[in-house]
Amino acid sequence: MSDTTDKDSDVMDEWAAAMAEAGATEEQSAAKPDVRKAPLKDLQDEHRPPPSEEVNLDVILDVPVTISLEIGRTKISIRNLLQLNQGSVVELDRLAGEPLDVMVNGTLIAHGEVVVVNEKYGIRLTDVISPMERVKKLK
Repeated sequence: MSDTTDKDSDVMDEWAAAMAEAGATEEQSAAKPDVRKAPLKDLQDEHRPPPSEEVNLDVILDVPVTISLEIGRTKISIRNLLQLNQGSVVELDRLAGEPLDVMVNGTLIAHGEVVVVNEKYGIRLTDVISPMERVKKLK
């Protein structure tokens, strides 16, 4: 049997024991746990490798992600959208000088300001959102 199957079996055994302690029926304890209701700390600890094991991130380092910068937003009607042409000005919900949002695959990860480096635009990160804050926003 593989290590993954052994771990899955151990997790199910622990779940069944916890359900039995809580007075659940045998049918309920045999069902898969609903991870959406499990406390975040328990999920993190359950899938965290023991301190002696090193985490190998090499498998995900080459996964492409999309980074986008958002300078502001606005809502307009389709009628007004169709009337836009060269030279039109669209008012955004941010003031000049406010930081931009740095999004990775649609998730806010930082704030920053525009810079010019070697005649190309770039962004200087001014505030990086902590992983815990990003997890809280998912709820």
